[in-house]
Amino acid sequence: MKLDRRAALFGLLSAPAFAQEADFGRRVALGAEARTRVPEIYDPAYRSIAYPMGDVANDRGVCADTVIRAFRAADVDLQQLVHRDMAAAFAAYPKIWGLTRPDTNIDHRRVPNLETFFTRKGARLGREVDVALMEPGDVISWRIPVPHIGVVSTRRINGRPLMVHNVGAGSRLEDVLFEWPVQGWFRYAL
Repeated sequence: MKLDRRAALFGLLSAPAFAQEADFGRRVALGAEARTRVPEIYDPAYRSIAYPMGDVANDRGVCADTVIRAFRAADVDLQQLVHRDMAAAFAAYPKIWGLTRPDTNIDHRRVPNLETFFTRKGARLGREVDVALMEPGDVISWRIPVPHIGVVSTRRINGRPLMVHNVGAGSRLEDVLFEWPVQGWFRYAL
């Protein structure tokens, strides 16, 4: 059962918490928040991983892995979706890494590729964020100056949504929305 798999992947959050939540964005946000309770070592190393539903070791990850795992909590496999879109429209994706074809091991773990995927799927809301309109499960990307990405949580402080992101110390729930220049605001829908 998918819910049991999610509970195992996310450890401390029980399967019923996901099952009771019907809203896709809230499931993404809850999945991201669950990752904050799993110890992680920041590890950007290239790894050969399974496809589909491949993942690096549960105790490893980067900012994109936080987003990928949050979406998996809502039964969305960004590895597979990004790969399929890149295979169909490879020229639309950044050429930063010198690839000549898609690579299921790494493409979904790269922030510029996630930004391109979300934009191509009509999920881009813009570069300017309006905290009053932000919803749990929205995705924000920044330049710090390197590309960075995180998920809007279900929690707010002083009217601002807290973000779940991994900037080097594992997935964290923090008030960092305006800490760095925003590159994109995305809301993916099924």
